[in-house]
Amino acid sequence: MTDQAVEGEVGRARLRKEDARLITGQTNWTDNIQVTGLLHLAILRSPMAHARIARVDVSPALERPGVVAAFSGADLAEGMGSLPCAWPVTEDIVLPDHPPIAVDEVRYAGDPVAVVVARDRYAAADALEAIEVDYDPLPPVLDLEAALAEGSPLVHSDKGTNRSYLWPLATGESFDTVRERAEVTVKRRYHQQRLIPNAMEPRAVVVTPLAASGEYTVYSATQIPHILRIMLAMVTGVPEHKLRVIAPDVGGGFGSKLQVYGEEAIAVAVARRLGRPVKWTESRSEGYLATHHGRGMIQDIEVAATRDGKLLGLKVDLIADMGAYLMLVTPGIPILGAFMYPGIYKMDAYEFNCTGVFTTRTPTDAYRGAGRPEATFAIERIMDELAAELGLDPVELRRRNWIRHEEFPHTSIAGLTYDSGNYEAATEKALALFGYDDLRAEQHKRNERGDPVRLGIGVSTYTEMCGLAPSRVLRDLRYAAGGWEAASIRMLPTGKVEVVTGTSPHGQGHVTCWSQIAADVLGVPFEDVEVVHGDTKAAPQGMDTYGSRSLVVGGAAVHRAAEKVVEKARKVAAHLLEASEQDLDFSGGVFSVKGSPEARRTIQEVAFETFSSHDLPDGMEPTINAEHLVDPENFSYPHGTHLCAVEVDTETGRTTIRSYVCVDDVGRVINPMIVEGQVHGGIAQGIAQALYEEAVYDDEGNLVTGTMADYLVPSAADLPDFVTDRTETPATSNPLGAKGVGESGTIASTPAVVNAVVDALRPLGVQDVRMPCTPERVWQAVRAAGSGKEASA
Repeated sequence: MTDQAVEGEVGRARLRKEDARLITGQTNWTDNIQVTGLLHLAILRSPMAHARIARVDVSPALERPGVVAAFSGADLAEGMGSLPCAWPVTEDIVLPDHPPIAVDEVRYAGDPVAVVVARDRYAAADALEAIEVDYDPLPPVLDLEAALAEGSPLVHSDKGTNRSYLWPLATGESFDTVRERAEVTVKRRYHQQRLIPNAMEPRAVVVTPLAASGEYTVYSATQIPHILRIMLAMVTGVPEHKLRVIAPDVGGGFGSKLQVYGEEAIAVAVARRLGRPVKWTESRSEGYLATHHGRGMIQDIEVAATRDGKLLGLKVDLIADMGAYLMLVTPGIPILGAFMYPGIYKMDAYEFNCTGVFTTRTPTDAYRGAGRPEATFAIERIMDELAAELGLDPVELRRRNWIRHEEFPHTSIAGLTYDSGNYEAATEKALALFGYDDLRAEQHKRNERGDPVRLGIGVSTYTEMCGLAPSRVLRDLRYAAGGWEAASIRMLPTGKVEVVTGTSPHGQGHVTCWSQIAADVLGVPFEDVEVVHGDTKAAPQGMDTYGSRSLVVGGAAVHRAAEKVVEKARKVAAHLLEASEQDLDFSGGVFSVKGSPEARRTIQEVAFETFSSHDLPDGMEPTINAEHLVDPENFSYPHGTHLCAVEVDTETGRTTIRSYVCVDDVGRVINPMIVEGQVHGGIAQGIAQALYEEAVYDDEGNLVTGTMADYLVPSAADLPDFVTDRTETPATSNPLGAKGVGESGTIASTPAVVNAVVDALRPLGVQDVRMPCTPERVWQAVRAAGSGKEASA
């Protein structure tokens, strides 16, 4: 035990506690788990985008060496429910059944058809080729607009339509009214290409049954062990209290592991059927087919403004690709964006309509930012287009329309209450770091001399809603779950501390940050705090990790629970010191009597006294442990300004990022080093969408970017150095003053880069380059502008 003063932890750039174990291989990934009698699953997937299953014969696979069992969809159908969709965004949404394994029809290339169980994964994989399947081909449904046309082939023929839902929002004045009085209108169509998440650790699941009690332990590479437990109980029929879900070390997710996958339900069903532990691990190419995709939408966006640059209104029409099925939060992803299209700008009218459409492609769902990157891209792109139309500098146009710092809290036209921010400060700092004026001057000179390598400058001023979050808001949006988060703190007799959190980290650094928060409130050494997470038995309450919610909701719960511990300890300390609670100071982990500082007890001493319970206040329980559940009343709203300079070779189409500067405001920072890492990773992912990544299907619905050789994930060598900085306006929605940071880099960077590319080419007549802005697309855009023709996709 110690009574030495403890240095403040919040705000320190602590090295991450978890990294020593992770980078030395002392990890426990799901695929590393070995148990006695373990069997391995391999899954046969449809090679066709759309077909009826005429016949499945798994018996030849049973003849293969090492094979223990094999099942078709029909074999496993009994007792299996539909995979869940927790976000039916409208009352009349078309919500088809989603069997974990197809029974009579496949609806995307990669849909599971049969499963082989063998003594090792290679025997299981080899036996897949022996399974006989007869398909009756059906027409694929790939084009979003054609899918909505009368007479289109149907993805779900029993539903009579490919339209899943229409979700409207209209606030302020009528957009038609403001359009009539507008002096300028600008309308554009943007395409958000499909993206494939690339977590470093592929998905995997292990299920171990305990036959005597009917219990099952599910180890899964998941972001959501608590939600997964509930949903697996509903899908498989195993009672919830007989399921334990553990998320061991999880190597990234980016939203792709915010899901209840068919493979998890299949593994439980097979383990239950055989009474044996089973494991399934996807290959990278299998993951490209079967792990949900992100983005995938057409955005028609229109702004109305005055000639001096005052925004009057915004209208957005989306067509969003749901893929073949509605997965856990598929329909809600575009709706998250609905509230962010107005961004940081004031206006009189806002109209938004989203149509969700079924296609015969891999289902879509959350991908880093989930709806908000798409919204920010659209508004930031069209702000640049409006600036060009008005002949204004794009930064000046933003200044004329953004919410000023003295106007916070501010209710946006979309109905959100932004609690704090200072867009002016972040932008001015970014401009200075970027050397904006000098770059504009250089650009002017290069344009004047007709330089074949053009300089482009991209601006992106963003905010986002994160910290998902208020349960009552989620209710209003028809989301099935709440947004609260839980934490408990156990003071051990020796003065060490265990923090139990309902969040489930997969690379964010929760263990470090939660330790810093608890250490600060309790006044104990950082090293004395252990964080328990990712196990529904050890941490039974939680809503898990997604949507940049962990710190602002889960971290706030840790803070509040620690405060409760201090208040309980205060009662004990007061009793031991024979003083009133009001006469005690608490600082650096020490209770002392006001005016008599020598009369003191450390919180560690109080913990031991509580353990022995020899001299507690009358009626007090022998514990100072505490728990707290937080259900915030508002989201948090980080913001910032990202600036990108690119050089575009008009003869080859090659784009090179010359400099990238961002100034983010994420409120009060717990650990600057972790914030820096999140911003770096986010920017890289946003640049990837702007310049590199796209899931491409052929006319038959086959994924042709099915490996890392075809799907271009940029490496560190492809990315520039980033200049990052911060401003700080604390959030008022949580006791930490913190705002989310997990997605901000991704949200801000894509429009900054594409705006820069278009800015470089605008003097040549280019108004848009479809993402990803590959050299070929840039080259085609330049040639099309020169010929007066539209560039091909």
